[in-house]
Amino acid sequence: MSGNRFDPATLEGLTARLLDAARKAGAESADAVAVAGDAISIDVRGGKLEQAERAEGFDIGLRVLIGRRQASVSASDISDDVIAGMAERAVAMAREAPEDPTAGLADPSQLARSWDQAALEMIDPAAAPTAAELQEDALRTEAAARDVAGISQVDSSSASYSRRAFHMAATNGFSGGYGRTGRAISCVAITGTGSAMERDFAGESRAWAADLPSPESIGLLAAERALARAGAKRPPTGRYPVLFDERISGSLIGHLLSAINGSSIARGSSFLRDKLGRQVLPKGLDLIEDPTRPRISGSRPFDGEGLPTQRRAFVRDGVLESWILDLATARKLGMESTANAARGTGGPPGPSAGNITLTEGTASREDLIRQMGTGLLVTSMIGSTINPTTGDYSRGAAGYWVENGKIVGAVNECTIAGNLIDMLGRITPANDARRHLSAVVPSLLVEGMTLAGA
Repeated sequence: MSGNRFDPATLEGLTARLLDAARKAGAESADAVAVAGDAISIDVRGGKLEQAERAEGFDIGLRVLIGRRQASVSASDISDDVIAGMAERAVAMAREAPEDPTAGLADPSQLARSWDQAALEMIDPAAAPTAAELQEDALRTEAAARDVAGISQVDSSSASYSRRAFHMAATNGFSGGYGRTGRAISCVAITGTGSAMERDFAGESRAWAADLPSPESIGLLAAERALARAGAKRPPTGRYPVLFDERISGSLIGHLLSAINGSSIARGSSFLRDKLGRQVLPKGLDLIEDPTRPRISGSRPFDGEGLPTQRRAFVRDGVLESWILDLATARKLGMESTANAARGTGGPPGPSAGNITLTEGTASREDLIRQMGTGLLVTSMIGSTINPTTGDYSRGAAGYWVENGKIVGAVNECTIAGNLIDMLGRITPANDARRHLSAVVPSLLVEGMTLAGA
């Protein structure tokens, strides 16, 4: 196919070819996805280029339906022969697939008819950076971290750029697309040597390069975080308050989102399966999804089934108001879709939430450290044992020990445990959420968790 792969007409034409092939192969209905992408990543170490990667091309996906039977196929070759073969395989697979009473496209009355992609500002108007420019960003980041006294080495420094365009069309009449760009810089700094070695990380990403912090500030932050880890030791075992730093607090809300995902609810495998209309967060806290926030990675004008996206509350004043639903899970549960279908090229849609904001508190993180008295400030976590049905929670953690409301030193090699129903029900939010993230979640204080350390 000739032409610019990011030209909307190019991707629209690809989806039209896929649908035509599906009809010719015998599909009763179908939807198709075409994705064009460019990505470049540069890694440096010791002032020299260590690795450069570039990827570009198309990915296409086709879902066909025969009655309530469906099948999906995907490819990265867009030749006519491949597309025809895809459609034939998909139809053959669908004929043999089990019936699914919830499978099907959206009714035309449900579809998004118009949207203002420009208002979302997802595509940076600036020229794409060259590999040399990305390498310079990575080198500046590394130099800033390496020049800080006490930093023994910089494990890695990276800079990357990506551009992606997406188009979806279906036999119910929907056709639409959008694009997005991304620019990122990251750094891992190390202090100490041998068994006393400690490391930490800093990284930033934005849709627009103009919004990205300077490479030097990212390198300095990585160095400062690594130096603060020096001398880490295991904390005492017991029951203590735990403050989840803003860097990782979004993981707690991520567990809530997984628990209210329509797929989990339909399977009956969620610890919140009987909590609709009941308190799941403290009073005064809302959990809002807003897919229309400009320059944010999770923004989109329509969902993976062509339904219009909109701002909604999943939790209002602490009360769970809605599941996260696509068409299939909504049909299983006898509800309406919340326009949360996510769609890739390799399979049918599934429910997923995008831009999420949790109500902030009035206290700063430092206020909550003083309030907690003696306990653990967690800044990183590894591994997890989460029971999605009961909410039992256990994770490896590292961070800082707090005594009498003050940080007294770094800690590592510990485990924090509790139950997510109890934990979410008694969180106290700080006021330090970062607005440019897709998940805007502040630091969260949880009282009375079990800590296994020394």
